[in-house]
Amino acid sequence: MENKGRFMNRRDFLKISGAVGLGSLMVSPGLLVAQTKVRLSIVTGGTGGVYYPYGGGMAAVLSKHLPGVDATAEVTAASVDNCKLVAAQKADLGFIMADVGYDAFMGTGKFREKLPLRNLAVLYSNFMHVVTLDGKGINTVTDLKGKKISTGAPGSGTEVKAVRVLEAYGINPDKDINRDRLGATESAGALKDRKIDAYFWDGGLPTASVLDLGATPGIKMKLIGHDDGVARMIAKYGPVYFKGKIPKNLYPGISVDTPVASVANILICHEKMDPALAYNILKTIFAYKPELVAVHQEAKNLTLEDAVDGSPIPFHPGAIKFFKEKGQKI
Repeated sequence: MENKGRFMNRRDFLKISGAVGLGSLMVSPGLLVAQTKVRLSIVTGGTGGVYYPYGGGMAAVLSKHLPGVDATAEVTAASVDNCKLVAAQKADLGFIMADVGYDAFMGTGKFREKLPLRNLAVLYSNFMHVVTLDGKGINTVTDLKGKKISTGAPGSGTEVKAVRVLEAYGINPDKDINRDRLGATESAGALKDRKIDAYFWDGGLPTASVLDLGATPGIKMKLIGHDDGVARMIAKYGPVYFKGKIPKNLYPGISVDTPVASVANILICHEKMDPALAYNILKTIFAYKPELVAVHQEAKNLTLEDAVDGSPIPFHPGAIKFFKEKGQKI
């Protein structure tokens, strides 16, 4: 898929300003964090998605190249939980979906109060996969009514977005489907074993567990398009969604493009993270981007231009300093 087109769509739909003042940031461009060992926890997602390998690659890069830092990637239920962990300062960095981040910052949806979160960078886009098998009689989202469906793990951004996709088609997730709540790997396994009829997964391209499912002998996988629901999602939940597509031949047996609902992924931190540390985290991951790409190809989409585009929450002062030095308007 042409990356430029993907992010042009994002720019059309994500118009929320993410700028905050630099305040009293007093960090010289070449400053590195102190040599005292700093331990960073990066909260990601399940092992079958993109967050975990990407976060693991990021942890390795920071540990290897940022003096005084020892970073580790942690498996979590993903976006909702990651917002809460970072806000409670039980984790330092978190991978989250932009729609969940917006809810957390505003204190809506799954969050009872506004959380003190800031953005470091927009990383890449998530694409909603509605996965089923040939022969299940499911050709549209409306066909999911009355079926046994996994809507994603509890505490995940997938679950939040899956519910919103279902609502866009007039389906009540608590009444109109037989609902299960499984992560990416568990959902793929349940569909393979015919324990569910379909599942939602919101992730980068490609997602390993979906690749594995499509490559399984005797399995004819289908992806269900649903981009016509995006306008209704935006009308109810704000301009955090945009139309995207899962390109043909990315997954085994999928020979046509699949139009879907997309959302950006962002890397968050607590608003009180040390500005020098935030600055040097970004400096390091951009300097050693090829090592991230070697872990997962979604890291190719980490660019200076796209990293500041369409954030649903304000950027951290350390991030503002870094991107402004790189000539980016933020």
